Amino acid sequence: MREILERGERSFSFEFFPPRDEAGEQQLWDAIRALEPYRPSFVSVTYGAGGGTRDKTVSITSRIARETSLTPVAHLTCVGHTRAELQRILDTYAAEGVQHVMLLRGDPSEGPRAEWTPTTGGLTYAVELVELARSRGDFRIGVAAFPEGHPSAYSLDADADVLVAKAKAGAEFAVTQMFFRASDYFGLVERVRDRGVDIPIMPGIMPILNLNAIRRQGELIGTDVPADVVARISAHEGDPAAMRAQGIALAAELCEELLAGGAPGLHFYTLNRSKATLEVFAALNVTV
Repeated sequence: MREILERGERSFSFEFFPPRDEAGEQQLWDAIRALEPYRPSFVSVTYGAGGGTRDKTVSITSRIARETSLTPVAHLTCVGHTRAELQRILDTYAAEGVQHVMLLRGDPSEGPRAEWTPTTGGLTYAVELVELARSRGDFRIGVAAFPEGHPSAYSLDADADVLVAKAKAGAEFAVTQMFFRASDYFGLVERVRDRGVDIPIMPGIMPILNLNAIRRQGELIGTDVPADVVARISAHEGDPAAMRAQGIALAAELCEELLAGGAPGLHFYTLNRSKATLEVFAALNVTV
């Protein structure tokens, strides 16, 4: 990321998750192939809580590295793992040629608002996982950032302190949780810069294609869906195509505001589909 940005380039990246079945696997690879021509800086593959998708995550990131021109970033969380297990997973990634990792504390199985209980013999904070990865090899490390604060954070300032600590421990870039107000993103960047840290912070974008689903997810992760956004989409109640089009338009407007304000690029949560991302790209005049 640092090399890309130092060359003055904007970063575009995509996130996928390990599919559950053969049909989902086909959908995932269709999306990867459709988005590959846009030459993203990287594509990330999520990691199920407690290692539920560990093997899938490793196999997908390895296949992306072997069969495509893309740079895969493998997620890893502290949830459900001892330090020794995390060391072995990192060593497996290294052996498979996966050098880029996204390191997260992760959420309890009950959700991000549940009380955090570390695994016996495991790690408590994401910064510890960053330090562990630094000790296991030459990994390029990304971490999570939260424009509206993590649900467990005491304050926005405390949340910024956590991101700063991860950067000082060796993280090279951060990717934010989804959000819908550019001001929340720029506020986070300002808090981190005020602490003397210049880590690139990539805004995470998720177009609203289903308002109720986004509201439910937002409640879980502490992301607010602004009233004006709800009003614009709800104005087309009963017309799914128009509601979708409005969600794409809102995402494109947010992207334009972020880029105009100095964001180093955009990271798209694809949900293993390419259509919405390609529609936003079309609105932004991003071409192959």
